[in-house]
Amino acid sequence: MATVNEIIRPLFITGLRDVHAVEHQALALIDRQLDRLAHYPEIEARLRSHRTETEQQISRVEQILADLGESHSNLKDLGLSISGNLAALSHTVAGDEIIKNSFANFAFENFEIASYTGLITLAEDGGFGSVTALLEQSLAEEQSMASFVIGGIPKVMRTFVDLRAAGEDASH
Repeated sequence: MATVNEIIRPLFITGLRDVHAVEHQALALIDRQLDRLAHYPEIEARLRSHRTETEQQISRVEQILADLGESHSNLKDLGLSISGNLAALSHTVAGDEIIKNSFANFAFENFEIASYTGLITLAEDGGFGSVTALLEQSLAEEQSMASFVIGGIPKVMRTFVDLRAAGEDASH
């Protein structure tokens, strides 16, 4: 029978590789949106800021993996990056792209919040407490972004309606 530590370490490593790939997916999603926010400058500015945070999150995860003698998964990174590009591109054909992206961004941020929460739990329970502060920093950034996204949905909806009423393209 396996001990708790024999279960936690591989699960923790897998989770780190997964969140590394998810952050690459986030970069792809952000990059596809940044060029398409003509009428939503506050969202563009926050996405640019969060892109920088995301790059730092990737570096933090790489540092943790290296400290554990492990590395990220290029295959997972590539797969999720491609899926992020496809997801963002699928919204570009929608007449309400900004709305769909806002909803998807909120869901995605909450997925990342759950991922970091799980990793923090494994770090604490598995004796990897020295990395908890790095994971908590990423968690706080994701929580801040999720709060921004959900708090901005009313303005997105109203701006979209106002632009459409004025006969303008409001989708992005």
